[in-house]
Amino acid sequence: MSLTAALAYARHGIPVLPVHTPDRDGVCSCSRRDHCDSPGKHPRLRHGVNEASTDPRQIELWWTYWPRANLGLRTGVVMDVADVDSAEGWHGLRHLLDDEVPPGPQVRTGSGGRHLWFRPTGYGNRVRVLPGLDWRGTGGYVLAPPSRHATGAGYTWIRRPGPALPVSPAALRAMIAGPPPAAARPVAHPDRYAEAALDAEADRVARAVVGCRNDTLNRAAFALGRFVGAGLLDAGTVRRELEAAARSAGLGQAEIRGTIRSGMAAGTRQPFLRTPGHAA
Repeated sequence: MSLTAALAYARHGIPVLPVHTPDRDGVCSCSRRDHCDSPGKHPRLRHGVNEASTDPRQIELWWTYWPRANLGLRTGVVMDVADVDSAEGWHGLRHLLDDEVPPGPQVRTGSGGRHLWFRPTGYGNRVRVLPGLDWRGTGGYVLAPPSRHATGAGYTWIRRPGPALPVSPAALRAMIAGPPPAAARPVAHPDRYAEAALDAEADRVARAVVGCRNDTLNRAAFALGRFVGAGLLDAGTVRRELEAAARSAGLGQAEIRGTIRSGMAAGTRQPFLRTPGHAA
């Protein structure tokens, strides 16, 4: 069933990826097994979501090798997803939207939450947009029916996709976008400022809790990539510091490297402006 579903999603342009599977006792199929902090939720592929594909031959190879794999869908391509993981998150979303939740596709997750599908916004992943509500956008992924949760429950459709996805409501998009950037102020000692930023971001990554670790690492890599782009930090130093911090937080090596690479690449394209009139 997972292969059939994977091929169907791919035909609609949604890149898919095989994800580890929990057994009947909720133990993950990965090498960490009893010590896995996200059983049945993390990719089987070395480069994770970056290897997601719509190629039917590749998908058939994956499911021939892992016939019981859970099914992940890359977000930010065909759809973004509001990930509601608690009753508090659902009530908060309904309150934000004045009980006018768009009638788009909805999935009942294995933990009893909901996934609401919307047209892509161009935004990346956001953790705790509201208490109990995350956003999966560019560079993210979600599990999809007929995947199975560690509790033994399956992911099922509440409302299947129709011919078009709804646009995310303006109030929700405003929460996802976050506050506007603060007005730029001159930085008296940009080299020292960049070094302090490296220490602070590495500490933030090392202390990130489960569920926020990858997003925290991505944001840190982007922020520090801006300093690399401005010539204020060495790229190799930034990678080493972030890798050590992410390992301390418990992330896997493949996930760490992929997240740092993409975050830093995006940051270097928007270099930090040291002071007005000061060339980078």
